Amino acid sequence: MHKEYKSIREVAGPLMVVRNVSGVTYGELGEIRTQTGEIRRCKVLEVNGTDAVVQLFDSSAGMNLAESSVRFLGTGIEFGVSPDILGRIFDGLGRPIDNAVPVIAEKMMDINGVPMNPAARNYPSEFIQTGVSAIDGLNTLVRGQKLPIFSGSGLPHANLAAQIARQAKVLGTDSKFAVVFAAVGITFEEADFFISDFKRTGAIDRTVLFINLSSDSAIARISTPRVALTAAEYLAFDLGMHVLVIMTDITNYAEAIREVSAARKEVPGRRGYPGYMYTDLATMYERAGRRKGSDGSITMIPILSMPEDDKTHPIPDLTGYITEGQIILSRELHKKGVTPPIDVLPSLSRLKDKGIGAGKTREDHANTMNQLFACYARGKEAKELMVILGEAALTPIDRIYAKFADEFEEKYVNQGYDTDRSIEETLDLGWELLSVFPRSELKRIKQPIYDKYAKKKED
Repeated sequence: MHKEYKSIREVAGPLMVVRNVSGVTYGELGEIRTQTGEIRRCKVLEVNGTDAVVQLFDSSAGMNLAESSVRFLGTGIEFGVSPDILGRIFDGLGRPIDNAVPVIAEKMMDINGVPMNPAARNYPSEFIQTGVSAIDGLNTLVRGQKLPIFSGSGLPHANLAAQIARQAKVLGTDSKFAVVFAAVGITFEEADFFISDFKRTGAIDRTVLFINLSSDSAIARISTPRVALTAAEYLAFDLGMHVLVIMTDITNYAEAIREVSAARKEVPGRRGYPGYMYTDLATMYERAGRRKGSDGSITMIPILSMPEDDKTHPIPDLTGYITEGQIILSRELHKKGVTPPIDVLPSLSRLKDKGIGAGKTREDHANTMNQLFACYARGKEAKELMVILGEAALTPIDRIYAKFADEFEEKYVNQGYDTDRSIEETLDLGWELLSVFPRSELKRIKQPIYDKYAKKKED
């Protein structure tokens, strides 16, 4: 039986100090019994001699400290896993909220996980088809990769996240594919959008959904991504599945870290975020990857909204250091009505070269990708010149480039949220758009590739 302590002293927001404790450890869970007999959960944040600082998962409102008691449970937060978690909806602490039967756990797993030894990792090399041309064709997602989406407030990252969760698949393999979707600090309307979208399309059957609402406590917000990653590790490394983890919105998670740090009176770092935020984000992101000797893998797409669309803000800045590239959403494209508004030029997938080519996508992929980038960049320059000097000042070839930039945005990027394009359709569309240029302009496409694919398009 766990000892009960009646020595709660100070309360500061969500934090409490419990005096004269013994044998209590960092990260341990506790239960507070109030004067009315109500049980509220808490977690140990700091142990200093015989004093323990705990944080409540619920509000401290209405508690009488003198008549309340705490008992510590000897374990951290654990999530009960079994194959039955697929198709289910949980809250940020792993409790079912879909009014279905509780999950009968095969085993309990600590949500903090075990870091993957770098020497035990397999290099990411297999293509994941998201069905979104701007990602598949130009900033390819590879199995085991961490590829964040940098968005801004008001941009439709929720629609893009739901689309990728619905459409993503690994080609040419019999292994099962699952999606773990963690929604962190979202509004009730957004939660309703994700749940109804997944149910409407049937994607819920292969998805484990974790919903943490903005009205939930900061400590639950911090736990949500970790509970989701624990589910992903079980599906990937115990059941051998390919798991895609999508998290939205990492900015809400970082705000929760800042809130807890401020309540603990820690010395703030950049913009008030704690100095250990880089380490904290890394402990989360680095749980993705492929493990040697295992068929399963975890691929991660964290989504974060950049405050004031600022790429140098600490959250996107630190995320960029840890992950392998970024997909950037553009407010300018969003205003033009392009959906999804992916800005392909500043976007980058550092592992794209490893997941494309013959046997993975198609032999012409690298050539067309480089050529589309080059033509679109020059087309945007031509359009800027056109604004300053007028169309008459452009050379005939520059006019073709300017027209290509518009066509590229309209046909290639602007595919809507319900179009699922195969990689062949994406590559063929690239050839179709490039067909407006004479051969002399397509310097990044090798002659054998051009002969094989451009002629095919002309027939």
